[in-house]
Amino acid sequence: MKIFWMLASTALGSAALALGATPAMAQDQTDRAGDVQIKLLGTLVAPDGKITDISVNLPGLPATTQTKASDNVTPTIAVEYFVTHNISIETIAGLTQHDVDATAGLPVGAELVSNAKLIPATVTAKYHFDLGPKLGNVKPYLGAGPAYFLWVADDPGAATLPLGVTDTDLSNELGLALQAGFDVPVNDTGLGLSVDVKRYFIDTTARWFVGNTLAIETTHKLDPWVISAGVSYWF
Repeated sequence: MKIFWMLASTALGSAALALGATPAMAQDQTDRAGDVQIKLLGTLVAPDGKITDISVNLPGLPATTQTKASDNVTPTIAVEYFVTHNISIETIAGLTQHDVDATAGLPVGAELVSNAKLIPATVTAKYHFDLGPKLGNVKPYLGAGPAYFLWVADDPGAATLPLGVTDTDLSNELGLALQAGFDVPVNDTGLGLSVDVKRYFIDTTARWFVGNTLAIETTHKLDPWVISAGVSYWF
């Protein structure tokens, strides 16, 4: 969290300077249809991880067992194409890593999933609002679109190994992402700053195997907040 707030504070401080710039220093509001914008961002991924269902429970875990997925800060790249001056399509590229630990029913902090690596493939359609040069040509936006959570690695947590668990699997799932943020130009050559917030609505099914036997199967609500700040360049 501290890393993110440092990134966000830097971006917001620079945005304030941009807001006070003279109109000559701000990117003019010419038609952006056909433009491409690239963003390099520092991103906080803060998932839930709450268990919503236990469908297989051979070890007899307590019914009160509950979990939480760890937060992670990771770099991401966003690429955006402007279909019209106000409407764009954006996708992101990044990899985030999380552990899943017990918060109730088992010893708090017991690791159930280790080093789960996720590619949150996301495409959003965004609408950008024009506020004009008096506000530094800040362009706030809203967006929404589909997301596919692709798990490329996951290991059994240390707390599951005494149960004989040999493999863990998290299911890939399709969900929805909602988005809000703003872009701030800092000069007239395409350089800018960006702050972006996404909320995903997506679950996963976690399975723990002992050899070829499915020993535990649970459904988890992930619904992460994904908060980013960084630099942008459009051309």
